[in-house]
Amino acid sequence: MSPIPPLPFLLLFLLVSAISAASHEDATRRTMEEFSGYPIHSHPSVLSLSPSSLSVDAVGLQRQIDELAAFSDTPKPSVTRILYSEKDVLARSYIKSLMKEAALSVREDAVGNIFGRWNGYEAGLPAVATGSHIDAIPFSGKYDGVVGVLGALEAINTLKRSNFQPRRSLEVIMFTSEEPTRFGISCLGSRLLAGSEAATDALKQAVDGQNISFFDAAKSAGYNICQEDLPNVSLTKESYSAFLELHIEQGPILEEEGVSIGIVTAIAAPASIKVDFEGNGGHAGAVLMPARNDAGLAAAELALAVEKHVLASGSIDTVGTVGILELHPGAINSIPSRSHLEIDTRDIDEKRRNTVIEKIQHSASKIATDRGVKLSQFTVVNQDPPALCDESIIDAMEAASRQLNLSHKLMISRAYHDSLFMARISPMGMIFIPCYKGYSHKPEEYASMEDIANGVKVLALTLAKLSLD
Repeated sequence: MSPIPPLPFLLLFLLVSAISAASHEDATRRTMEEFSGYPIHSHPSVLSLSPSSLSVDAVGLQRQIDELAAFSDTPKPSVTRILYSEKDVLARSYIKSLMKEAALSVREDAVGNIFGRWNGYEAGLPAVATGSHIDAIPFSGKYDGVVGVLGALEAINTLKRSNFQPRRSLEVIMFTSEEPTRFGISCLGSRLLAGSEAATDALKQAVDGQNISFFDAAKSAGYNICQEDLPNVSLTKESYSAFLELHIEQGPILEEEGVSIGIVTAIAAPASIKVDFEGNGGHAGAVLMPARNDAGLAAAELALAVEKHVLASGSIDTVGTVGILELHPGAINSIPSRSHLEIDTRDIDEKRRNTVIEKIQHSASKIATDRGVKLSQFTVVNQDPPALCDESIIDAMEAASRQLNLSHKLMISRAYHDSLFMARISPMGMIFIPCYKGYSHKPEEYASMEDIANGVKVLALTLAKLSLD
């Protein structure tokens, strides 16, 4: 039996232990104060957080990405996951199961936006949100959007493993239908959350390629929503204090420059244009060239005019794409009697983009007159304003990148994201990570787990700071 230490020795031991604990607590508080930018007074639920304590489960995250990719209507390596399809419903269940495994409180709104919340110790404050989408256009890849949902859940789990406790609640959002594949409306879920009346009106008449209405499709997926329910999806501006989205760049800049993190400063907004020309058609051999009113050539001339007007803007940030060009009747020996174009124009400068649209419309009218065809439609849809990222969130993302010793650069997003519409609800920011050759929306889309893990760490630290503000 060991002898009992004398009382003075016990008192000395307890005193040294208390001093050591206090010193550790002071160091922890200093680390938190240095990153958060404000003094942390004692709160029992705020524990240590430092870059060295952030441990991303890369193996588990890659497994989740691969498992989610299996919910696809096309064989791997491609992914096809269309709104309210059977695979989409299964993928949604998978995301909700992961949220529950992370001990988040899960809810779902009328159109299928899914929310998983980690309650902070001042849960009455507006929460900090993060997230993206998991729907995938036909024959695309498995990282677009998915990194921002599964990566957000891993950021939450990383913070939990670090014994961090948020002041403001942290919420992960899986947005419904960021892609316009089925009903022609991009960022459907976030548009409705932002209270878009145009999206609400469009859905009332929306049908897919099989003439199935939006509401019938939603019902088949388990969402018994009617027209009157759509306005109830919208959120107030008090819902969140900030929103962040982690995403692959979908462009080659970060990879080519060897930069780990892209910090987005602005999101270019698209405007879509639908154009129809009507001509006379006729036999490809019998109708002589001077007598033709060729709707196909009118469309081809307008496609070239789009390129000309975009280049004439003088800005590299102005882009235009003729993504759809359809000819009727579509036979090699028949002069096209009708043509249909869909044009995508984007810019971070709304006025400059709208000037390009005006020039395209002027060209369409002139081409119709010159070629003796009818301009039966020129409709501008989804003419959304660009969005600027919040300076304080940009600063927080830069600070997180520096603290993690990750190279970073400020850049704009030429692709649109759900963040474009979340900016109407709260201050917004985006984190980009490199992707292989900038590939996206194709099976070759790829991001390394090292880059994904870096993005998760930057997201985690930024969420932590914003939750403490």
